[in-house]
Amino acid sequence: MNKAVIVIPARFGSSRLPGKPLLDIAGKPMIQHVYERALQVPGIDEVWVATDDERVEAVVQAFGGKAVMTRNDHESGTDRLVEVMQKVDADIYINLQGDEPLIRPLDVAHLVNGMREDPTLPVATLCHAISADEALEPSCVKVVLNTRRDALYFSRSPIPYPRHAEQARYLKHVGVYAYRRDVLQNYSQLPEAMSEQAESLEQLRLMNAGIGIRAFEVEPTGPGVDTPACLEKVRVLMAQEESE
Repeated sequence: MNKAVIVIPARFGSSRLPGKPLLDIAGKPMIQHVYERALQVPGIDEVWVATDDERVEAVVQAFGGKAVMTRNDHESGTDRLVEVMQKVDADIYINLQGDEPLIRPLDVAHLVNGMREDPTLPVATLCHAISADEALEPSCVKVVLNTRRDALYFSRSPIPYPRHAEQARYLKHVGVYAYRRDVLQNYSQLPEAMSEQAESLEQLRLMNAGIGIRAFEVEPTGPGVDTPACLEKVRVLMAQEESE
């Protein structure tokens, strides 16, 4: 059947940007921009916002979207997705962050198509090329792939190490995931890996358990909204889009 749904986690609490999902961008709350772009992804059956706050739920319902309430004690987006899975039935779940209003629908379609074309693929994600300078930033998560485009490792450190700098090519991980239902069903039983704790990267729990992650390369993406400075940058970029 391969029913595919997009789930957009949208926590109200944020130390740097309180009420982040409801911040105004070009006359709409940010969560509405993400939701509307998710609806444009070819091959998607449903789009849901997963939130822990009734204010976000009310706004989503007001613009005609679907929202599902979740607990407020989840440690990661994947844990929240596991709870949503109990309420929203599907074969493939796409985890699309609620602070990515510039996400391109066709990039997400890569994940959907890849999962449908290869039924043995458990998890998929996105990546794009970056400069050596950007690879030095710990906030930028890097990934190294094998010849099948499966991830070998994710790290906040620059990987591969540039002993021969002219040979090094860096890929930034874009945090959009596609999961098979059975992967999510078993996720809570997987032990936390040393690498996950050291790097603070939840995808390393899957890799430690031997669950493969394929990364589809796309063109460089627009910034997400992590800080007030990011918010202003995104507002400018989206205003430019609206005027074109």
